[in-house]
Amino acid sequence: MTRSLLLASLLAGSALMFGTAHAAGDKEHGRILVYTCAGCHGVTGYKNAYPNYHVPRIAGQNEDYLVSALKEYKSGNRSHPTMRAQGESLSDQDIADVAAYLASLAKQ
Repeated sequence: MTRSLLLASLLAGSALMFGTAHAAGDKEHGRILVYTCAGCHGVTGYKNAYPNYHVPRIAGQNEDYLVSALKEYKSGNRSHPTMRAQGESLSDQDIADVAAYLASLAKQ
């Protein structure tokens, strides 16, 4: 095994071990799943009733960020009851699919 191939293998293995890599997302499946997101994240100027905060637009967001955020909601490390329920309803592949689709959209 060449030195560069060995290094690449070690880096890939450590990325998987530490959770920084994720499965490739299926944009078409993500498009189907994302309908539940649009109700809040797709409405211009939408604010939650209580507590009052702006709901961010997520179209065009960074894919890795979306995967990380959804996994954090799923695990409870990010606290928001609605987003926790959404995260818990998604498999890791579903999360990758949603993130791939949203990241492929133009920022709005």
